[in-house]
Amino acid sequence: MSQHSLNASSIDICLNSQTLTLLDEKGRSIAGYPVSTGLNGAGEQNGSGCTPRGAHYLRAMVGAGLPANTVFRARRPTGEIYTPELAASHPGRDWILSRILWLCGLEPGKNRGGNVDTFRRFIYIHGTPDTEPMGQALSHGCIRMRNDDVIELFGAARTGMPVTIR
Repeated sequence: MSQHSLNASSIDICLNSQTLTLLDEKGRSIAGYPVSTGLNGAGEQNGSGCTPRGAHYLRAMVGAGLPANTVFRARRPTGEIYTPELAASHPGRDWILSRILWLCGLEPGKNRGGNVDTFRRFIYIHGTPDTEPMGQALSHGCIRMRNDDVIELFGAARTGMPVTIR
């Protein structure tokens, strides 16, 4: 599907089905993707490794125009491109690849502010190695996607776009 043919209005992420759905202005599904969310389940506490629930928005988008499999650290490209050889030389590294869509909570006390702040927890939608399973909760709290999928999503998304995690 062409990135430009998607007229997306919002994003819905379902923790139970491990899916991300792009919705149009009438709430109809226009694209769907398998994802991998927090291994520790749903939760908002800082340091929990859980995926936060509730109403969010895309606060920042990082990686426009960069090659697929670009490696990021602290939201900056490292100059590396992910390969199995690079992975073998860095066992256990939590790979953030291709694009970053940084989430910010909208619900004070639930996912915004204090010890439950999604933005300050650095919760992203981001690419991960294509060898990582999708449809299973395995992340450190972020929403992981296949690289081609996160690049397509990035092309259809915009800063400020509403994101619901349920």
